[in-house]
Amino acid sequence: MLWFSLTASPVPSPSPGFDEDLVTPGIWGFVITFAVIIAVVLLIIDMVRRMRRVTYRAQVQQQLAAEAADETVPATDR
Repeated sequence: MLWFSLTASPVPSPSPGFDEDLVTPGIWGFVITFAVIIAVVLLIIDMVRRMRRVTYRAQVQQQLAAEAADETVPATDR
């Protein structure tokens, strides 16, 4: 019990005339938030494009490997 009373920090009360409803991040808060959202959207678009490119390259490599395997099989075994 003594420990809690020694470590408890006082809770400050708001100054008189302070309206908590008027506290906003301001225009800069909205501008920075909007910029971060735009950056994230652009990064997601770029990531999706790169993932598609990797998938298409893997498909092309599989097709080329399959065609190369077909060409190495002798004509009598087909």
